[in-house]
Amino acid sequence: MSRSRAKRKKRKMNPTYWVFCEGETEEAYINFLKSHFRLPSIQIKAKVKGNSINQNYIAQYLKGAFTTSKDQVFLLYDIDAPKMLDRLCKIEDCELLISNPCIEFWFLLHYKNHKAVCKEAFCIKELKNRNGKYRKGIIDDQLLEKLVDKMDKAIERAKALDSPKNPSSTLYRLVELLKEA
Repeated sequence: MSRSRAKRKKRKMNPTYWVFCEGETEEAYINFLKSHFRLPSIQIKAKVKGNSINQNYIAQYLKGAFTTSKDQVFLLYDIDAPKMLDRLCKIEDCELLISNPCIEFWFLLHYKNHKAVCKEAFCIKELKNRNGKYRKGIIDDQLLEKLVDKMDKAIERAKALDSPKNPSSTLYRLVELLKEA
């Protein structure tokens, strides 16, 4: 009498969120989200590319990676640079996570509601007024605390703004997605 083998259950492939971003501040924020949400079922991989992002670059980057149909590609960019939004919109099958004028505006929404047109220098100055240790590319303990404590308030404030006009941010889309998971 021969033994029958137990059938293996099919492995469930978890999605990967591929986040292509402009610079170090965006990458630091994605790393914060990874550590904050600690979702073993989702991998978040950030890749800093700068302003030269295009469809071909993303395709080449993903070509060597193991991907599934559940994977999602995000573009995390400031759109204060001329024609940046046009370039990003030409890239297919990506979710845009844009901030106008800059990612610091998204951070500022964790501190206060701001609806007037502004520039990057204003956002950085406002952050430094509230957190004297703020520097681009670094999520310090004081900012980290605010990003956690006021996350829902920032989402509410960002949703009330008219994207992609200045000021606005759609980073809340990724945060909500992670919260749901």
